[in-house]
Amino acid sequence: MSPRTPALPFLAPVHVDAEQRATAHMAAALLLDHPGPDHDAHLTAVREAAATLPTAVRDALLRFVDAVAGWDVTDRQAHYVRTFDLRRRCALYLTYYAAGDTRRRGMALVRFVEAFRACGWAPRDDELPDHLPGVLELSARDRGPVPDLLLASHRDGIEVLRSALHGYGTPYAHLLDAVCLTLPEVDPATARRFAALLAQGPPQETVGLDRPLLPFPTTRPTEVPA
Repeated sequence: MSPRTPALPFLAPVHVDAEQRATAHMAAALLLDHPGPDHDAHLTAVREAAATLPTAVRDALLRFVDAVAGWDVTDRQAHYVRTFDLRRRCALYLTYYAAGDTRRRGMALVRFVEAFRACGWAPRDDELPDHLPGVLELSARDRGPVPDLLLASHRDGIEVLRSALHGYGTPYAHLLDAVCLTLPEVDPATARRFAALLAQGPPQETVGLDRPLLPFPTTRPTEVPA
């Protein structure tokens, strides 16, 4: 990782009921996805839905909405690409933090596909199954234990992403705050993995590999960052 990635203290969880947690995760899923033609409608929907949430979660979501509401959609898209597609430490792909560019990542992705299927859903065709917005949407739609297990098993990566986004000063950091406020308290084992990730970064495998197993960054070919 980079000196620009601070080791932020973990947020104390806020009590949310199942409906509030689903609302917060769906809001974050919508806003962490690439801004498209419906982004203004998503901002409005999140602003309205946030009124039902505990104050800390609501305020975190609204800080993002207020920060980007005045931007042109092309500016939002360019900022998204600069933030997530061009910075490894800001990856939205959860298995990248645990497996990096190694053979293990392929198997980790298979487990995400199996988890979606176990819930009766399928990952999006246009994204890898570990894409955080998709996992958060699954969490919002399925009240069973599987989404909780996915998020818990990759909590160290989520916390690294949150720290990196705050280090870059992007409004997207507020969305990670909102998500982490709804998750259980970080346990000691996760805290140790988080510290190791900050210090060492995701694992890499160079022997026998001419290039990474999976594409990164994932800049869309039709877009040129501003």
